[in-house]
Amino acid sequence: MQFRKKLPSLTALVALEAAIRHRSFTAAASELGVTQAAVSRMIALLEDDFGRPLFHRGHRTVEPTPACLILGATLADSLSNIADSVDAVRASVTDVVTIGATIAFSSFWLLPKIAEFRQLNPDIQIRVVSQDSKLDLTNGGVDIAIRYGVPPFNDGIVLGSCGDRIYPVCSPQYAASRRVEDFPHGGYELIETDVPNRSWYRWEDWFARRGRKPDNLRSMLRFSHYTETIYAARAGQGVALGWDMLIKTFLVDGSLVKVGDTEFEAEGRYNVLVPVDAKRSAIADFAAGWLTQALQKTS
Repeated sequence: MQFRKKLPSLTALVALEAAIRHRSFTAAASELGVTQAAVSRMIALLEDDFGRPLFHRGHRTVEPTPACLILGATLADSLSNIADSVDAVRASVTDVVTIGATIAFSSFWLLPKIAEFRQLNPDIQIRVVSQDSKLDLTNGGVDIAIRYGVPPFNDGIVLGSCGDRIYPVCSPQYAASRRVEDFPHGGYELIETDVPNRSWYRWEDWFARRGRKPDNLRSMLRFSHYTETIYAARAGQGVALGWDMLIKTFLVDGSLVKVGDTEFEAEGRYNVLVPVDAKRSAIADFAAGWLTQALQKTS
């Protein structure tokens, strides 16, 4: 349909809608940033086009005719819909989706997945907040969080989750110098991660699940971040506890190998959360859905 042949000036229609709403050419002109004479001229051109008056003009007032009011109601709805659509287009370019996770999860799992997401959705801006302390989902700073633990959570709605397995790992070079099938016997050096979060497994937890810790084992290296622990293991510095979700790519590329044949299911789960009271956006919901699917496919 050729709208341009049937429609009068859109600028004049915008001026008409403002004049109807304000019942004043002067107020309409002030809202639109033009002169009162310009609004009067546009209204007059519309009246010539329609072949009928649109306002009853008084000494200091203008009153829309019944036909003008009908047209004004349609204009108000249509212009509102246009404004909403323009906001949506602007939002798709300027809105930022903020994702929060621990430093290890961000480094080993989230960042590679974000690379995949951005290849498919290059116009969506992503901001990552990485911290090992608990993320506050009540202050509006995070749209999506990936939190390890046992749901439910009082500050977030779980969209999806998956479990994990834990087993010892080391570099192939380190394993070649020892009999990995004998682990934990054989003079292995343990690499420990010291974190305040008790849901994070330590060597004492692993040996408690397996049995007594051999007397000749000790932690020769200790780090405050799991990323450093894994880099030390890949560098041949000893044996670390491997969380399968986080270190699977290193098993694939051969920079880590399993040590022994004992592994345990972690008690908690990785959970994709959105804040309970957050103002939702279509882009954040889309990103959260994509991450949920990616997380569950990884398990």
